[in-house]
Amino acid sequence: MKIVKEQDKSTLVLKTQPIELKNLTNLSNPIVIKILNLIKERPIYPKEIAEKLKIHEQNIYYYIRKLEKAGIVKVEREELMQGTTAKFYTLSSESYFFAVKDFHESSKLQERESKFLKPFIRDGELDALIVVGSPDPHGPLNARSRDGYFGMDLALFIGTFLNSITECRVKLDTETSEKDLEKNNLLLIGGPIVNKITGDINKHLPIFYDEAKRGFYSVLTKKYYIDESIGVIARCPNPYNKEKQILLVAGVRNWGTKAAILAFLKHFEELERGNKGTFSRVVRGLDLNSDGTVDDIEILE
Repeated sequence: MKIVKEQDKSTLVLKTQPIELKNLTNLSNPIVIKILNLIKERPIYPKEIAEKLKIHEQNIYYYIRKLEKAGIVKVEREELMQGTTAKFYTLSSESYFFAVKDFHESSKLQERESKFLKPFIRDGELDALIVVGSPDPHGPLNARSRDGYFGMDLALFIGTFLNSITECRVKLDTETSEKDLEKNNLLLIGGPIVNKITGDINKHLPIFYDEAKRGFYSVLTKKYYIDESIGVIARCPNPYNKEKQILLVAGVRNWGTKAAILAFLKHFEELERGNKGTFSRVVRGLDLNSDGTVDDIEILE
């Protein structure tokens, strides 16, 4: 849930969650306020809180337990420190409320939603890491990616579904770690030649790049696509973490990647309907005004 505040011409948003009235006891205690002011800055463990506030550690644990029971703080991670396990606490939300009455029908802010993008956008926020190929020579073919700048258009499109973004969510393939791959939904821009992460998961995709044919092969229709203007949008479970998803936006060449992105910009409703029960598509770029660049697409499957 969110609290929405209209300010001037902007819409300000805070994540919020309910807390029960019975758990509000002692939450106005000055020590609790000091603890929350520390926790809101960064995840922190009770011993460090005690040292900063110059309060006995057992007292800090007492208040932390109350805050955790109320659902206001939660354990963000655990680390082994000096032979003991330290729990790092963080806020469970950006704000909290208690309800005196039950919810009822009312006018409400309508968020733009998409089944196609739902795993990657949750509650108006981006829940994915965008990975683009490095523009520097890299990989077995010493390739440079020229697909990345097309991704700006895709990012602008995705932004129309978002309420806010609070951190950088883009990395080059060369700087993406194994931990990044395991914990995130992934939005990959560029084929396996220019994006090594795409290369790593290529065979898991319903439409994958066949190096021998120098084109894409669709498992769905058993067809090969080798034209340089071919673009693909392919979604599948993340092989590094089956609870996450991967969305590939790529082309046989960089013009194919542009064609795939144009599918989002100009034909999203048709794109969203999917292909034979999946969210995967093959498109061909078109040069309708004969200026030598792709300016529209046709959906092949």
